[in-house]
Amino acid sequence: MVATASSREAYGKALVELGREFPNIVVLGGDLNKSTFTTLFAQEHPERFFDFGPAEQNILGVAAGLAMSGKIPFVSTFVVFGTSRAYDQLRVSVAQPHLNVKLVLTHAGILTGEDGMSAQGIEDLALMCALPGFTVVVPADAAETVHAVRAAAETQGPFYVRLSRPATPLVHGDTGCSFRIGKAEVLRDGRDATIVACGSMVATALEAAQTLQSEGVGCRVINMHTLAPLDEEAVVRAAEETGALVTAEEHYVHGGLGSLVAQTLALHHPTPLEMVALHGYAESGKPELLLEKYGLTAPYVAQAARRVLRRKG
Repeated sequence: MVATASSREAYGKALVELGREFPNIVVLGGDLNKSTFTTLFAQEHPERFFDFGPAEQNILGVAAGLAMSGKIPFVSTFVVFGTSRAYDQLRVSVAQPHLNVKLVLTHAGILTGEDGMSAQGIEDLALMCALPGFTVVVPADAAETVHAVRAAAETQGPFYVRLSRPATPLVHGDTGCSFRIGKAEVLRDGRDATIVACGSMVATALEAAQTLQSEGVGCRVINMHTLAPLDEEAVVRAAEETGALVTAEEHYVHGGLGSLVAQTLALHHPTPLEMVALHGYAESGKPELLLEKYGLTAPYVAQAARRVLRRKG
């Protein structure tokens, strides 16, 4: 049985601890505070918690003002509301003046499951990576989430941290987590091919690599937790040393991890590449069934690795 944990719950608990340490942290939310676990912060620091209801544009405008006043505002709601609905405010009021606003959003990708298409955030990485100056982080599990949230609090500038709805497999065990902004993590070494993954797909990539190992294929697995700034050095090194890459993400195929890796390879070291990602909107259903239907499980990642190995020759 693979151990799992909720990244959004880990975020809520980490935020409480950071609130004790940083008196200038304030938290802003909509009407989804229980779902984002920011109610934990509200219970301990009620004077620093602000509930705006479903008014995401207003939330981001106020967060910008608080940042200009020396506060560290953490804004939390669902991915689709925090990125799509408030994009103009993110662009003009946060990114352009490069303010110290921290956007930590939950219910990313199709793991929202039964909430359906309108609640599935699959374009957010493309949107947020397009904003100059934003640090964009997709933690692989709950353990890494804690480190990412602390890094956001301690680092000046706008942050986006992307979290899932359900509990997801823990990929960081007793050895701990070596999270550094912009520095990819090699979780498994190999010389035949490389899988570059982010978020919930990191555990899937490790499972695929284990299958490939049984076939005599040594597959490197890279946890690319930071998409902006991307660790281009890790991508180029993988291209030079393994000669074949696969990207795996629970996001639309355009504008996310696959696009960023492809851009890096095209500029620095052209290499065969396969992308495992969504190719359109999904439907409502149980998360595990949606992942299978839309090709985001370990067998599909392993198939992509076999394809890229054939192209490698």
